[in-house]
Amino acid sequence: MNLSGIELSAPQVGDLAPDFDLPAVIAGVKKRFRLAECRGQHNVVLAFYPLNWEPVSAKHLAQYQAAREKFAACNASPVAISVDSIMNTTAWEREIGPFDFALGSDFWPHGEVTRRYGVLRESGPKAGTGERAVFVVNHSGKIIFRRVYEAGVVPDVEETLGALKSL
Repeated sequence: MNLSGIELSAPQVGDLAPDFDLPAVIAGVKKRFRLAECRGQHNVVLAFYPLNWEPVSAKHLAQYQAAREKFAACNASPVAISVDSIMNTTAWEREIGPFDFALGSDFWPHGEVTRRYGVLRESGPKAGTGERAVFVVNHSGKIIFRRVYEAGVVPDVEETLGALKSL
């Protein structure tokens, strides 16, 4: 059974975050982002968003860029993830960025990481896109915060920072 297209087998608070390796744009440069490389180093905020070029997505990521010093004070790095291609993500980042954090492309195989986190829309008019969701992963690789947001809602950066400060 699933609830609004979200698989109930999605990793929950206390679970080990599923590892992944994605192409990413970081401050305008194409690189790879590997979650495993963060273990033992720092906390990670995984910010899934439906698509590039959406005003809500732009506001969401601009908040994270504005709060970069607050994230750094919590020994945390945001990583934004959408199902758009790396080329599309690069063009969008050039228009609205630059961002100091990774923008990951979960384009191929389409939505594989988004699906493993249980936030890929599998049916309905927006099938194949991700939900807007935030997962906070501590330096040990465990999920300590998880929230899926309604369409059109910009996640509250202070809520995410509060989860980080509770560590």
